[in-house]
Amino acid sequence: MKRDTIAAISTGMTNSGIGIVRISGSEAFQIADRIYKGKGRLSEAESHTIHYGFIRDREETIDEVLVMLMRSPRTFTGEDTVEINCHGGTYVVKRVLETVIKNGARPAEPGEFTKRSFLNGKIDLSQSEAVIDLITAKNEYALQSSMSQLKGSVKKKIKDIRNKIIYQTAFIETALDDPEHISIDGYDEKLKTVINDILVELEHLVKSSDSGRIMKEGIQTVIVGKPNVGKSSLLNILSGRERAIVTDIEGTTRDALEEQIQLNGLTLNMVDTAGIRETDNIIEKIGVDKARDYVKNADLIIFVVDASRDLDQNDEDIIRLIESKNTIILLNKSDLNTIVTKEILQNSIKKILISNKNERINSKTIPMIDISVKEEYGFREFEDILNSMFLKKKVSFNEEIYITNIRHKAALIDARESLKRVIDSIENQMPEDFFSIDLMDAYESLGNITGETLGEDLVNEIFSKFCMGK
Repeated sequence: MKRDTIAAISTGMTNSGIGIVRISGSEAFQIADRIYKGKGRLSEAESHTIHYGFIRDREETIDEVLVMLMRSPRTFTGEDTVEINCHGGTYVVKRVLETVIKNGARPAEPGEFTKRSFLNGKIDLSQSEAVIDLITAKNEYALQSSMSQLKGSVKKKIKDIRNKIIYQTAFIETALDDPEHISIDGYDEKLKTVINDILVELEHLVKSSDSGRIMKEGIQTVIVGKPNVGKSSLLNILSGRERAIVTDIEGTTRDALEEQIQLNGLTLNMVDTAGIRETDNIIEKIGVDKARDYVKNADLIIFVVDASRDLDQNDEDIIRLIESKNTIILLNKSDLNTIVTKEILQNSIKKILISNKNERINSKTIPMIDISVKEEYGFREFEDILNSMFLKKKVSFNEEIYITNIRHKAALIDARESLKRVIDSIENQMPEDFFSIDLMDAYESLGNITGETLGEDLVNEIFSKFCMGK
């Protein structure tokens, strides 16, 4: 690790009330002494204190500031740290940083403060990645999940599983080295029990990644329906602004409109698509084809049906298109004379999908809600169903761990597969040293999550994605 002193602006580069320039490294206090004008020398002050004064570049006063001093090791990076709180104008903050660099610091690389915290053993890699997840959190669930991981929930769980694995590996190696004093008769069945218990834990963590991805990235949501059923009006209501053009003319929406919506703690990455119907209009047909493509990759389909009009061939085509997807059906225009009821629609869906030789639909009830976009009712029930579909139970981050990082999920899957090979070796009555090889593979795969067995190049790549100043 580079041991020189680094500095960066740690607040957003926009005019604001306060800006912060952070300095970290062995020369942090000495550099601060060279540019600070106030009572006494900062290098002689106590740790975790704040000092009022001015930042000066030679004889020029740049800004009136508060300077926070934190001595190693009780800092984020584990190094001496100085944070200069100045006025938040972009020019002022830049001048303060330039003065710091002119007096001995170098510009920090993206994520270098957090990287130093990791390399100095203040946090592990899963906690480091939780820092950037916390910064980029889009909703309350993502925020709470990131905070849980930052406190060490993933670290603690992975450490516990790795300790179980290394204990078994050490026992095998010791027994093989000293067979006269340590017997391994019957050990394979004991090991099998331990490994199966660990596999249950790993499987639970892997499965949590689906909910974790949704918390972090949002639900890929596609609104579908035939033309003029109220899809664009629905998008406008949910987004709280006139995002889409709404007219009585069928086929108004020709291209997909994307909007990120916060709803009851969840993020919906919502796409309003062109009305799906058979058309000879070349431009509209392109929009319909795009709508079909969006459906393929969606986590959730919102199928909007006009309850004031009879179902037609276009509705039937859409039902066939979305038959294998998580779907919520909204019967819009329920404030008008209703022709299509939930019962009628459910029976129609069964007939269509049974004729399409899809038996799975018989055991699956698609949620249906009577709504009126015009009168704005039915949306509370929509939020409740949404939560029940994507968050199977009440979320408690004090007890539950959600895997939100794709890298972590891959490492868990690798570890799971290695442990399954241990089970296979036991069942095939292979020699014990085969157990040890696969146990160590699992141990190292899990170490990739916390950074204990990760290569330098990948560590550098992870931190390069951090924002500057963090």
